[in-house]
Amino acid sequence: MKRFRGTGVAIVTPFKNDSSIDFKAMGCVINHVIDGGVDYIVAMGTTGEASTLSKDERQALISYVVEAIDNRVPVVAGIGGNNTQQIINTIRELNLEGVDGILSVAPYYNKPSQQGLFQHFKAIATCSPIPVIIYNVPGRTCSNISSETCLKLAHECDNIIAIKEASGDLAHIMRIIKGKPDNFLVISGDDMLTLPIVAAGGAGVISVLANAYPAQCSELVNHLLKNNFKAAREIQFKFLEITELLFADGNPAGIKAFLSIMNLCSNNLRLPLVPVNRSVYSRIQKAIEEAG
Repeated sequence: MKRFRGTGVAIVTPFKNDSSIDFKAMGCVINHVIDGGVDYIVAMGTTGEASTLSKDERQALISYVVEAIDNRVPVVAGIGGNNTQQIINTIRELNLEGVDGILSVAPYYNKPSQQGLFQHFKAIATCSPIPVIIYNVPGRTCSNISSETCLKLAHECDNIIAIKEASGDLAHIMRIIKGKPDNFLVISGDDMLTLPIVAAGGAGVISVLANAYPAQCSELVNHLLKNNFKAAREIQFKFLEITELLFADGNPAGIKAFLSIMNLCSNNLRLPLVPVNRSVYSRIQKAIEEAG
């Protein structure tokens, strides 16, 4: 559990112009974020465009990330979907050696009941050989894990160790923090809400912003975990506009624009995603210059 306190980064998957995975650029981004002091790396999440990766690409990406990180920080792999049995099969079939945890998003499109959500995550946790972080992001899934369902999973499933919370509902998140077991982590899934969630008792963030600004994100969370709220506010407020720009024309289009301007990877996405529009790209260039 302690491995996932602090700053995690939902790392991008760089692509070449022909849409194949750019492993060399992936290595550059990995070294960039580790050198910036992040505590762990999450691969194949939403920001990693996991839904566009084939089975073979998923295995190749996991193997590469584990090798490139070389035990410097823990590794989390995104393995989720809306077909419970298929997720279980994927967990069983992938070689997860060197992976420290699984991030599994709430089922999308099906719109399951709370009992369905409970049974879905319980089945995944039962089959997984490594700890599971559940991921609540109703803005993408139309499937909200209620605080009651989350707490039931936290108390009844030993292998579910955390929730990445991106509901944007602070009252809901605080109910989870209030009722959770001591060994269960509540992790911010929203860069804009890192400060209030950690201040309320959260364990850190799984950040998109940290792809570009790992040192600043790590410093922010470290201040919060030490109750240095004044210093944390200064960092959070400094990056307000940049954080807004990350999502102004969709994620991961925003962060890939940042990384391309920083010469860390190309500004390529896989359809149905496309790069940010010209106006947002110009605003991102200006924001990077002003941030130094």
